Amino acid sequence: MEVLKEKVEEEEAAEREEAAERAERGEKTLRPVEVRREEAPLTQEALRDLEKKLSEILVPGKISISTKDTIDILKLPVSYQTNTPKEEHLLQVADNFSRQYSDLCPDRVPLFLHPVNECGLPKFVSTTLRPTLMPYPELYNWESCAQFVSDFLSMVPLPDPLKPIVQQQEKAPAKKYAIKPPRDLSSKFEQEQEMKRQEQIKAEEERRLREEEERLLEAEKAKIDPLHGLRVHCWVLVLSGKREVPETFFIDPFTARSYSPQDDHFLGIESLWNHKNYWVNMQDCWNCCKDLVFDLGDPVRWEYLLLGTDKPHLSTTEEEDTGMNDDEDLDNLCKDDKDKSFDMPSSWVEQIDISPEAFETRCPNGKKVIQYKRAKLEKWAPYLNSNGLVCRLTTYEDAECTKTLEIKEWYQNREDMLERKQINKVTGLNIDYFKPGHPQALRVHSYKTMQPGMDRVMEFYETARVDGLIKREETPKTMTEYYQGRSDFLSYRHINFGPRVKKLVLNSAESNPRPVVKITERFSRNPAKPADEDVAERVFLILDERIQLRYHCREDHITASKREFLRRTEVDSKGNKIIMTADMCVSFEVEPMEHTKKLLYQYEAMMQLKNEEKLSRHQAWESELEVLEILKLREEEEEAHTLTISIYDTKRNEKSKEYREAMERVMHEEHLRQVEAQLDYLAPFLAQLPPGEKLTRWQAVRLKDECLSDFKQRLIDKANLIQARFEKETQELQKKQQWYQENQVTLTTEDEDFYLSYCSQAMFRIRILEQRLNRHKELAPLKYLALEEKLYKDPRLVELLKVFA
Repeated sequence: MEVLKEKVEEEEAAEREEAAERAERGEKTLRPVEVRREEAPLTQEALRDLEKKLSEILVPGKISISTKDTIDILKLPVSYQTNTPKEEHLLQVADNFSRQYSDLCPDRVPLFLHPVNECGLPKFVSTTLRPTLMPYPELYNWESCAQFVSDFLSMVPLPDPLKPIVQQQEKAPAKKYAIKPPRDLSSKFEQEQEMKRQEQIKAEEERRLREEEERLLEAEKAKIDPLHGLRVHCWVLVLSGKREVPETFFIDPFTARSYSPQDDHFLGIESLWNHKNYWVNMQDCWNCCKDLVFDLGDPVRWEYLLLGTDKPHLSTTEEEDTGMNDDEDLDNLCKDDKDKSFDMPSSWVEQIDISPEAFETRCPNGKKVIQYKRAKLEKWAPYLNSNGLVCRLTTYEDAECTKTLEIKEWYQNREDMLERKQINKVTGLNIDYFKPGHPQALRVHSYKTMQPGMDRVMEFYETARVDGLIKREETPKTMTEYYQGRSDFLSYRHINFGPRVKKLVLNSAESNPRPVVKITERFSRNPAKPADEDVAERVFLILDERIQLRYHCREDHITASKREFLRRTEVDSKGNKIIMTADMCVSFEVEPMEHTKKLLYQYEAMMQLKNEEKLSRHQAWESELEVLEILKLREEEEEAHTLTISIYDTKRNEKSKEYREAMERVMHEEHLRQVEAQLDYLAPFLAQLPPGEKLTRWQAVRLKDECLSDFKQRLIDKANLIQARFEKETQELQKKQQWYQENQVTLTTEDEDFYLSYCSQAMFRIRILEQRLNRHKELAPLKYLALEEKLYKDPRLVELLKVFA
């Protein structure tokens, strides 16, 4: 290798000498290149052989630098950079404990005792924990606390799943020499043919990949994990007993889900630790964690690192208690424990401090993306998106996540009370879910298009509606409504529509409604009426001019009574009134009654049904109109997507902020008025006179005139100041408007929004200045007269100014 290196250096030196000689003779250096072009081109084998030889040449002076996250160590506390003597002692104890453990249990995983921190300094795991009480009630419950931690953490797989700490490998040094590729002498026609062949190969490859994917899906079910039982993962263990915890359970910090020790996901436990001690599991985990005993005071099952006085103790029996009554043995035991005990050093980390903004942001930068197999989960902080979107789950058909199947979105703080949206990309079905409080009491809205008269399903909060409507299903030709809790016991209405005369236009239901051809209504049982007189279903056949009735069935009967009316016009073509005949009513009665056979009874019943038919048709028209109103409202809500802001959120609530600033301004002005009232308005002018000298009448008059003249000038100066600010704001607004007219064509949407916002704020300031100026003009004469009256009533001037008053 050294010989090859010297040979290369000699060739480079010879080339430099030859180039210098040619430069002296004035020859061009391109001539050797031209000579090489005339030579025979290198073959592929010669190129590979030359590249292999050049790759073996080591280039001196090249140092590979491993990239790491840059952390300013100087800004970290001293506890992050150094270890106290007590911590050093603890590390020695931990190393001794680890050596003994490795000798006794050589087949087990090495203990995770003292990883390095940000400064590369080993720290014991228990000292990295510092219990901190946070001012957020959401963190007092383990579910919400675990969810907060999982939102903040991001899953990064280890390079080696069996080792928690792996040093980064240095990058291979870059090669100094590289071979230039030969000239491309291939035919374009052959390239086109090759492209066609490649497309065929690609299509065949896609088909093969689909088949391979289906095969892998079947194989995954029976696939054996080669690392099963070898991975080590950190979980949170919550022991039962304290804080009313009924049983022990685990918490996954990445998913915030809880698991029982009986769960098959947990194959065993290597060790446990908290901020006070470290325990090693000495129990057999042949049955996973199902048979483990979590009595940390039992040294047979849990080997502890530190012999402290605050560790959990093993429960003793009565016989053992009686044997420990001897005072001398007890004193000796306490003395031995005191000699061997070693308390855990205090935590080296700083106390956790979470600001309200960081607590609300949760995820880093307010957004988090988790990639799953054939799915992607996205999370955002509240108010980060203008439409209130806080979570989105997207499922895909393929493993490459290119074909979307379904999208689920969750929203918060929406003024339209939208809570969740589900979009099926295969069927095109959209489902919107709302919280209580929507203006139309909407609960669920399923649709494929927002075009009126198409397939859709609307569900409502029936307690928020006076008509008790629960659900409304609509198709191009039908509409079905379900009711609950109505006083007329109506529970179902089905409407059949005929073809519309004109083309449908939004909000045209009133002028161009769909013609109703059939209405079917069903009623719940009314216990106040007999079953034979309580209508269970009535059908209005509008085109056939018939009305069909079916009554409720008695409890001791298997058939129900029925009645059908042939509805005719009240007058014939000649204007003669039509008389009720027996053939206009066909009935089947389980137990016939005399009064039902009378024509008067049948006539009154038919007249009542005709009125109810008009009412039902009118309600059908109102239902169709309500659907159009809801669709229009939903379009406006989706376009505006306004968010609600709590009155206690002073950071985002602009109205509350403006009101608070206005109140502060009023209080400040009131304070200034009080201070002004307390000031001695004659003090500056009395100071000009000799001290102790008694005022004369002419001096009193001069003081009064000077005081009024000075106050008048201050009023004028204030008016001029307000006028100057008013003119300045007006000029700046005119300049901004002129700039907008000149650059209107090239402005972006953001620039237009900024211009509109500036104009709104400028007009607000101009309007306020105008109001202040007008108010000052109105109050200035009154203030002048009030000061003049005070001067005449001042005890120091009242006797001298009586003549002038």
